[in-house]
Amino acid sequence: MYTSGSTGKPKGVCGTEQGLSNRFLWMQGTYPMKGQELLLFKSSISFVDHLQEFLSAILTACVLVIPPSSELKENIYSIVDFLKAYFVNRLTAVPSLLRTILPGLQTHDESRIQSSLKLLVLSGEIFPFTLWEMISTILPKTSILNLYGSTEVSGDCTYFDCKRIPSILKEDMLRSVPIGLPISNCDVVLLGENDASNEGELYVGGSCISRGYYSEFNIMSDRFVKLPQSHGCRDSANACRSQLYFRTGDLAKRLPTGDFIFLGRKDRMIKVNGQRIALEEIEDLLREHPYINAAAVICRNNEAEPLLLEAFIILKDKGRLGEPLIPAIRSWLIKKLPSVVLPNRYIFTESFPMSSSGKVNYELLVGSALALLTKNARDKVGNMDCSNLLQLIKKAFLDALMVEKVCRDDDFFTMGGNSLSAAHVAHSLGIDMRFLYYYPSPFKLCMALLQKRGSCSLHDRLDNCLELNTDRKSNYFSSNLTGNSGSLESKMISKGNDDYYVPSKRLKRGSIGFTSEVDENSPWYSSSILLSSSFSRCNMVSYKEQPAVIDAHQPTWSPNIPRGSRGRMKDFWKVNMESCVDASPLLVVKGSDTYLFIGSHSHKFLCINARSGSVQWEITLEGRVECTAAIVSDFTQVVVGCYMGKIYFLDFSNGHICWSFQTSGEVKSQPVVDTRRQLIWCGSHDHNLYALDYKNHCFVYMLPCGGSVYGSPAIDEVRGVLYVASTGGRITAISILASPFNVLWLHELEVPVFGSLAITQNGTVICCSVDGCVRALDPNGSLVWKKTADGPIFAGPCIPSALPHEVIVCSRKGSVYSFKLDSGDLQWEYNVGYPITASAYVDEHLQLKSEASDSSDRLICICSSSGGIHLLRVNSDFSGDADLPTIDVQEFARLNLPGDVFSSPLMIGGRIFVGCRDDYLHCVAIEIPEQHGT
Repeated sequence: MYTSGSTGKPKGVCGTEQGLSNRFLWMQGTYPMKGQELLLFKSSISFVDHLQEFLSAILTACVLVIPPSSELKENIYSIVDFLKAYFVNRLTAVPSLLRTILPGLQTHDESRIQSSLKLLVLSGEIFPFTLWEMISTILPKTSILNLYGSTEVSGDCTYFDCKRIPSILKEDMLRSVPIGLPISNCDVVLLGENDASNEGELYVGGSCISRGYYSEFNIMSDRFVKLPQSHGCRDSANACRSQLYFRTGDLAKRLPTGDFIFLGRKDRMIKVNGQRIALEEIEDLLREHPYINAAAVICRNNEAEPLLLEAFIILKDKGRLGEPLIPAIRSWLIKKLPSVVLPNRYIFTESFPMSSSGKVNYELLVGSALALLTKNARDKVGNMDCSNLLQLIKKAFLDALMVEKVCRDDDFFTMGGNSLSAAHVAHSLGIDMRFLYYYPSPFKLCMALLQKRGSCSLHDRLDNCLELNTDRKSNYFSSNLTGNSGSLESKMISKGNDDYYVPSKRLKRGSIGFTSEVDENSPWYSSSILLSSSFSRCNMVSYKEQPAVIDAHQPTWSPNIPRGSRGRMKDFWKVNMESCVDASPLLVVKGSDTYLFIGSHSHKFLCINARSGSVQWEITLEGRVECTAAIVSDFTQVVVGCYMGKIYFLDFSNGHICWSFQTSGEVKSQPVVDTRRQLIWCGSHDHNLYALDYKNHCFVYMLPCGGSVYGSPAIDEVRGVLYVASTGGRITAISILASPFNVLWLHELEVPVFGSLAITQNGTVICCSVDGCVRALDPNGSLVWKKTADGPIFAGPCIPSALPHEVIVCSRKGSVYSFKLDSGDLQWEYNVGYPITASAYVDEHLQLKSEASDSSDRLICICSSSGGIHLLRVNSDFSGDADLPTIDVQEFARLNLPGDVFSSPLMIGGRIFVGCRDDYLHCVAIEIPEQHGT
């Protein structure tokens, strides 16, 4: 089943010497190799492409570079190292392999590969058009071939030179690269019900086809047939009447140029990494599970993204909930199937749609999948007329923006929308978030959705509706949007016009250098806060050269403030960042010095003296910065990502670039330091999580996450497990105890996760999703508890050591929740009255005492999207026991900044550091009324 070249038959396939010779002679005649060329041998001998690599080098006396197979298995990116080190001239690969190593081809020394790699041969899978665009941009001087064939036709029977793509685009829109024209001595014809439309099944004849299947003596099997006299070779029909043709099972269309373009399969065979996979065999294995009565597996193939396998399951016990069983089913399948063929999603249903013959109707099952996975709002979008759909979109805008009124032509982003609130709208309507960027007003979005559907129930023709007030120019995007699902924002944003699609608020800039009287016992007046430590959002703290993340602090400032008293806040200093500051700051204490690291939409990344606000150094990166930075274990490098997909390793002392790594999408995820293995783990908008060696400046590992990674991963150092969540709704657990790393389990939520994950001391993982759910999962991926907030959650949970038994979560509706870590019981709730998209932060260095009580209180900093900084006073000695008084939550102070805030704050010893969309990084100091304590 999983051996490349298999057709689902139990026996191997035998080719002919004539066919292999024909293939080699064609390649040598069309793209000749010379003795001084270098080829890379990296394909398994079970894959027919190894002949192209191995025999071609031998027959032409070219140099063959053979990497150790173990190294390729452990680190697929080592292919890039061999391409660079040996100046390889030809590479044969499957498209999915090129997509995987694409970030490695975009590093700073890519010019070596550009100058050496003359020919790139791709085969074995669909070659997405978007992938060709990326490769041709990175390797503009490389000739790219797309070959089509199978083992039964000696590897390849058609070819397409991608240099011809521009001429084809003048006549046809492409979603995948054509498979081209027949090679010499091969004949390819289309047969089927759609002959008039130039569509049908591909039949291959000529000297390329094999003699048959091993141990099958009947050469005239259903795969090898003689064509009727009306078909066959176009140039020599009489000679071909007795010739055998191989039925490929592949559907194709002939373009006006004569090139074939692949449309799909007649059967349920798919190809992943060049390997043929029978979906029926996955179903058979699923049926063997003790809890499963029936199973059906379908494949969604969006050419711009990896294949998506969906398993529909009918349980034996219909009263049992399916979702808690998913981790167990996955773990069971991992032992029986290669990871490449594990279903991506599990959908539990009571029945399957059946055909008249009593078989599963897979076409209806594909259509019903969306209905089973979507909410009522999504169904309404597909059935509503234009007026009701417009009202539904307006309501989604109102909920996401937290405003009282939205008009049909209001621009979502000029009203304060951003990528997080856009995700809220997309989730509410069940649409691709990219539509909102192209059509930012309710009316334009409504028209785009109607056009995508192709009709309007109130009008005979959609044109009658569109003529009301449609921007004709934007219609271009509607027709092309579904065909190109690459990273949208990376295409929209450029250095010269960074905020064109997401306008930021440009408010009047104030003066710099406020003063505030702060108690001399404050940690900011002592020699240091804590030697060699770093602080970032959600109370995440680490120490230099320590193997684990530590969240324990002793308060250094304890003023006596009666409960009920209010404090004040005032700007202590602020730094002009020249554009919106959505990133959260990183504070680093090194010796007696304290620094802040933060970037902005201006592409600037700064190191700032945290005590005075003076800029120590700054650097301009290639894209805008929205993610929080991190610092490596020895405090020599600061790591930060940008919108152009690069992850930078900057010298701590001067900001010089030590190294950079290129991903294929925006980097919004805060890097996480793996001290024991000296790695940086960081996610990207390209759906991947990367592990980078910050000592040796090299790539180590990559993991597909099923969606874009916005939040930072979380590492359980005690158990050696890393957890990461994606906007695809997947949580992945990875064992990182030793290389090669391996996936322990996957948990599918079916809703996007934007915030970072958090881990408790006992290994429980806390995850917040955009549907407002807070989940606690045990180290095995099983659900411990689940609670729901009053609105979407875009930020990560906060687990402070000062409040060790609770997790603090903020919702978009403005509510702040405290849940018990062990049970999920609600301890307290407070609504600040404004939307919140940032995480909370608890001041671990400041506790408030009251002479009337022996207990001590903590201050929690909450920043609302509208620019408010809210300090909540909470008594930290509350344990939830029935005999103790009810927990007391009071607003201690409030300050309104002159711009929206999406940056998560830091609060250290009575000072708050937060970015704002007024283009400033603010340091806000607390003024304590009538202090009497130490």
